[in-house]
Amino acid sequence: MKYIFLLLLFCVFYCEKHTEEKIIENSTHTKSSPKTILFFGDSLTAGMGLDSQEDSFVGIIQKKLDKEDFRYIAINSGLSGDTTSGGISRLDWALSKKPDIFVLELGANDSMRGISPSQIKSNLIQIIQMVKRRYPDCKILLLGMKTFPNLGPIYARKFEKIFPEIQIEENIILVPFLLEKIAGENSLNQLDGIHPTEEGHKIMADTVYKYLRPMLKR
Repeated sequence: MKYIFLLLLFCVFYCEKHTEEKIIENSTHTKSSPKTILFFGDSLTAGMGLDSQEDSFVGIIQKKLDKEDFRYIAINSGLSGDTTSGGISRLDWALSKKPDIFVLELGANDSMRGISPSQIKSNLIQIIQMVKRRYPDCKILLLGMKTFPNLGPIYARKFEKIFPEIQIEENIILVPFLLEKIAGENSLNQLDGIHPTEEGHKIMADTVYKYLRPMLKR
């Protein structure tokens, strides 16, 4: 009788333990780790002049992702004043985040310094190709920009052609103009006339999300 009791006790213990292990195993398979979207840019990405980075278009996009139950983490890797050459130098560290989607927003500061459009294009392509080599499955979204009219119409045309040319050559997705509906609107820009206000960032978030959303997976 004693041995039968011990045998029954062992069976109960074994079954409970086995069931618990199966639950943990199933939970591990169903609850996958969230994917990562790396926003790599300058002060526009960083949210310069805002009270919080959560008010930047990256922070607002994170709220959109959460609202729609997309398991993605939006990482803000914006650095105020950054250029395309500066982006190359810090890219290796940024890519340690292992992005599933890479959003590239650089070039505006290059144009303010009068860097040749051909050099800007070359640097942007180098960044894109570095991402592709390290993470071949990573999707890339390029945010297009325009430059200031005081640099002259010839420079402006050459600069603006950079982004659609890269879209075709690198076979990536392009947001034609990040500051659509914002550029030149005093009420949507800070006193410097360059960096968007919180309301401006909301518009930027809508603009980017329209192109980003089809790239997401459940």
